[in-house]
Amino acid sequence: MLLRNGFLAGSMVLLLVSLSPAKPRGAQRVAGGLWGGDHIRINVGASSAVIEYDCAQGTIAGPLLLDSKGRFILHGTHSREHGGPIRSDETANKGAAVYTGSIKGGRMTLTVKMADTKETVGTFSLTHGHEGRVFKCM
Repeated sequence: MLLRNGFLAGSMVLLLVSLSPAKPRGAQRVAGGLWGGDHIRINVGASSAVIEYDCAQGTIAGPLLLDSKGRFILHGTHSREHGGPIRSDETANKGAAVYTGSIKGGRMTLTVKMADTKETVGTFSLTHGHEGRVFKCM
């Protein structure tokens, strides 16, 4: 009887552990803080990121997870900007974007594509802890 109750209790624990939500095996988070490079700066928070480019901006909805090989596919938005004032009747040039890339050590390679047109916005090299170099539209 004692053996059967122990087996039953152990089985219940295993069942509960298997049902609990968890990160995919080997998944890690993108290191928080600033990532910067030529023409781009990303500020990674706990559950999202804000991207600033030359004449554009974007967001990534989190969590920002890497697979076991340091690769990622993330989804967010990309908004093109322009120089000069913004008119009151102007609509935002914002669309869904896919952010793909990889991280090795403190270096990130990032490619940004528009989700609907598959247009590549650009491929960037970033370093963790660097401000980056962004030139806003004039």
